[in-house]
Amino acid sequence: MLEILERISAGEAELSDLDALRYIARGMQKGSLCALGQLAPSPVLSALQHFEAEFRAHIEDRRCPAAKCRALITFEILADLCTGCMVCARNCPADAITGEKRQPHVIDPDLCVRCGVCKEVCKFNAVTVK
Repeated sequence: MLEILERISAGEAELSDLDALRYIARGMQKGSLCALGQLAPSPVLSALQHFEAEFRAHIEDRRCPAAKCRALITFEILADLCTGCMVCARNCPADAITGEKRQPHVIDPDLCVRCGVCKEVCKFNAVTVK
């Protein structure tokens, strides 16, 4: 189950993986001899029941509606909000942000490690997550 969930959050899953998750979870519930084994798959089944659209977005659209799965998000600096203060560029651990002082900055998606530091340190809300 963990391998399937990791593939989903990485954007590498297929729709058939949802059925496989359900099959494994129900098998664990029925086949386990202890209560822990019977209850362990419940959070996954509950998430599939209540948030199937989000799972499908990860698989079909290769996007994370909650903007939490690193492999499926990108950070962008909004030029109209960026003051060019350089705080994001100085704090970026991957040196993925470029720009001149007092000019809007840009994030290179190929260098970005999607850590979110730029969004955390920006006082002007110029960094968005897609």
